[in-house]
Amino acid sequence: MQLRKPQAADGPAITALIAACPPLDRNSRYCNLLQCAHFAGNCIVAEKAGRIVGWVSGYRPPSDPDAFFVWQVAVSAEGRGKQIARRMISALLARPEQRDTTHLITTITDDNEASWRLFRGLARDWRAPLERKAFFERETHFAGAHATEFLARIGPIDRQTIHEKRG
Repeated sequence: MQLRKPQAADGPAITALIAACPPLDRNSRYCNLLQCAHFAGNCIVAEKAGRIVGWVSGYRPPSDPDAFFVWQVAVSAEGRGKQIARRMISALLARPEQRDTTHLITTITDDNEASWRLFRGLARDWRAPLERKAFFERETHFAGAHATEFLARIGPIDRQTIHEKRG
């Protein structure tokens, strides 16, 4: 399995992967294309036998420049249970583009146990605390149409620990 930066030509495969991974929100095809073209340093794909089986997108929030925000994590059915998501996130944080990152952040709904397991596992592996608090609330931010998104914040993280855990 190869972990690499996405390319614009990967856009359709990434869009299809996200669609096959409910409950992920489907971004527009154009959004996925822009992530591959403009934000490749903040995104990663896992490719096996010429097929994209994993995707992580993220960015550095201007309001929190020491953090890396994980936007989406998608792993195909054939790739689940193989720690692909952990490997992709660790590889992303090991890149030179993320050298100043001290915290990993994301938002997760309360019922998304797979994502909570992933981020609790990363915090444990990196020996870093994980904080959780309501961030985008159901009524206030989503007009009742979406569950509350909780901010999960891991850190401070040590790049050496991430490197050691990557092998």
